[in-house]
Parts: sequence; C-alpha cells; structure tokens
Amino acid sequence: MKDKQVYSIKELNRFIKMLLEGNNRLQDVWVRGEISNFTRHTSGHMYFTLKDADSRLKSIMFASYNQRLAFIPKEGSKVLACGNISVYERDGQYQFYVTQMQPDGIGDLYLAFEQLKKKLEAEGLFAEARKKPLPRFPKAIGVITSPTGAAVRDIIITLQRRYPSVPVLLHPVLVQGTQAAPSIVKAIRTMNELNEVDVLIVGRGGGSLEELWAFNEETVARAIAASRLPVISAVGHETDFTIADFVADLRAATPTAVAELAVPHHLELKQQIAYLQQRLYAGLSKQLQQNKERLRRLQRSPYLTNPRRQLLLQPAERLDRMRELLQFKIRDRLAKSQEKRMRLERRLASFNPKEQAVYSRKRLSAAERQLRQSMQTLTRHKQQQLVSTIRHLDALSPLKIMQRGYGLVYDEREKHLIKTVQQVQIGDIVKLRLVDGRIDCHVWSMSMEERTNDKSGADA
Repeated sequence: MKDKQVYSIKELNRFIKMLLEGNNRLQDVWVRGEISNFTRHTSGHMYFTLKDADSRLKSIMFASYNQRLAFIPKEGSKVLACGNISVYERDGQYQFYVTQMQPDGIGDLYLAFEQLKKKLEAEGLFAEARKKPLPRFPKAIGVITSPTGAAVRDIIITLQRRYPSVPVLLHPVLVQGTQAAPSIVKAIRTMNELNEVDVLIVGRGGGSLEELWAFNEETVARAIAASRLPVISAVGHETDFTIADFVADLRAATPTAVAELAVPHHLELKQQIAYLQQRLYAGLSKQLQQNKERLRRLQRSPYLTNPRRQLLLQPAERLDRMRELLQFKIRDRLAKSQEKRMRLERRLASFNPKEQAVYSRKRLSAAERQLRQSMQTLTRHKQQQLVSTIRHLDALSPLKIMQRGYGLVYDEREKHLIKTVQQVQIGDIVKLRLVDGRIDCHVWSMSMEERTNDKSGADA
C-alpha cells in the first residue's frame, strides 16, 4: 500500500470528469430518445431522462438554453438532443448536458442543416463584411425561381407596381427535388456570365423543410457566395430560414417583400423628384436675387459712378499720405538713433579712468567723514554709559553706606558676615569694620529685639 496512490472520492470523480470532457466526441454529440421523468425546476432548468428500448441517460437542460426552444418538451416526447457528456461530481454520476433540442421526425435533416451551418459560418460565408450592397436604382433585375409557382407572380407584379421601368429577366429553375440544387447553381452562374442585370433574386414559396431543402444544399450556398452580382434570398415564409438566407447579401421575409427591398417605389421617387425640383427652383431664385442685388451694388459703386476720382485722385492722395508717413518714420528713426548715440557716449564717459578716479576719491572722502562722525558718536555714547554705570555702582557700594554711620560685623576669622544675634554667643570675639578701619570686640551680653508689623511699635 505504501507504493500505491490513494484517491479521495472527489478526486476520482473529478478525474473521470476531466476524461469525459477531454473527449471531443462527447462534447458535441446528438442523441435520439424519448423523454421520461420530466421535471421543470422553479429556476427554469429542465431535468429528465432520455431512454430508448435498451438503455437510459440522465439529462439536464439549463434555463439559458431551453428558453430558446421552439416547442415545449413533455413526458413521452421523442426528441433529437445535442449536448455534451460530463460527471456531476457530488453524486459521481455522468449526465447529458443538453444545449439544443428538436422534435424527432425531421432530426436527420435538421442535423445536416446545423452541421452545414456551422461549417459555412466557420469559413466566414455568413460574415457581414463580405456582403455586397444593393444598387439604389437597378437597371435590370434577374429572378431565379420556378416559372409556375405563385412566388414568381408575386415578385413580378410587385416589381412592376413599384418600379415599372425596370426590366425583369426570369431564369426558370427547379425549386424542389434532387435536381433542384444543380439547376439553381447553374442559373446563378449563367446570370453572372451574361451580366445583363444588377441584382439577383433567388427564392420560392413556402413549404416543409424537405420541400425547401434545395436551398440548404452546400453547392447552392457556395454559388451564392461566389456570385459577383448581389443576391437577395426570398425562400418560404417569414419563419422559414435556410442556408441560402444566411449566405445571401440580403434576406427577404417573403417573395413579395423581396421586391420592396430590390427597387424603390416610383411614387416615392416622384415625390423626391418634386421635392428636389422645388429646392432647385428655390435655390436658383435665391441665387438670381442675390446676383441682381450684387449687380445693383456694383452699379452704385464709386468706381463706376466716378472712375477718375477712384482711379486717379484717391491713389494720389494715398501716395501723399504714404510720403508723409515715410518722412515721419525717417525723422523718428533719426531722433531715436541720436538719443541712442548720446546714451552710449554717456556710458563710455563713465568708463574713463580719470573720471572713475575722481569719483572714487569723492566716495573715499565721504566715507572718511562718515567714519569719523560715527566714531565720535559711538565714543560719546560709550562715555555716557560709563559715567552712568560708575554712578550706579557708587550708589550701591557698601563703603558709601558706611560713610553714613553704618558698619559690617564679621566673625573672628572674618569669613562670615554676622547678620543676627543668633549667630554669636556671649564670650565670642567679633570684628567690626567701619569706613576707616576695624575694631575687635568681645561679646559680654546680648539682647534680642522683637519685631512687629505694628506701625506704632516700629516708630517707638
């Protein structure tokens, strides 16, 4: 067991799912069967089983796909379904995920239709970029259809009613049966070779899928795509779609509608022509009035009423004004040049060494005078500050105070100044310093005076 890899159930189911989804044959597979156990969930998803006589296949069709169904599936319906096979990992059960569904009975034809549609679409035959525009006013129209059907009568009658002047060239073909497709292909190629029309109409009346099948043949589709002439497809009714409709340059819902797309209505053209004529007459009338007004202005022009003044006198006056202006410009230019020369002479004189020496001596003398004045002012200011400071120091000097009868009492070593009686004892020797000398004193007695804040006591 040590050398073998052990999978969880989830990992194994996921591995099987990857194997199934990696198989291209199981990713776009068609299945025929009968619906059973049909349930439509509130979310819109359809859950059912497809069965035949021998087996069953659990299936699901999500709401995003079944909303486009052309029928309503029900229990017991026989259908042809397209989708892919995968595994629902939670239950470990493989399921058929349906993307398309059709009632069984036309399944083979529908399958062939879908396969050819995908093939030609992948080749780009349905692309809008390759579709040719229709001529606005065709000179001739070619119609490729059955000469005996109702469609050709509807097309020709509508064309003649809408655009009577356009010739219609009918190329009769088979529109049903095994020989229909080669007949249609040959007609398209012949009309291109003759080059007698501007646009081709290819179609027939309505019918079943089998009856319209000639227009689902690959040869017809490629002939339409290769046509040099623009092709309008008009096959069946409005709800019928064929491969020819997708390849053609334009699809008409019905054979009658194709004539409305191919040519304009002659009454509409007459209305447009009448409208354009009105605009043309109005434009010509307006232009004529403008030209008349311009002619009247020219007739009133001074060049016609008084040509001598306009052609001779005015140019002479203009020449005089230009001469005066030229003289003014010359004088102005001369004055500016003289002023510029004087400025340059003054600047040149300022660079003369003699002038610069004189100017420098004047600046030096002025600087010396200013220096002396500044020094004198500073000296007086400093002397005043010195006198003021000496007076202040003299007023604060202890000697000055002792001259008024005060003295300083020191201890015996003259290291500490005695300020209160508490600093001495009876028997100590103190030294009294007066203004003119010292006195050694011996303390025989002492008494303390009581200080009060009372003003009368202080006075006593």
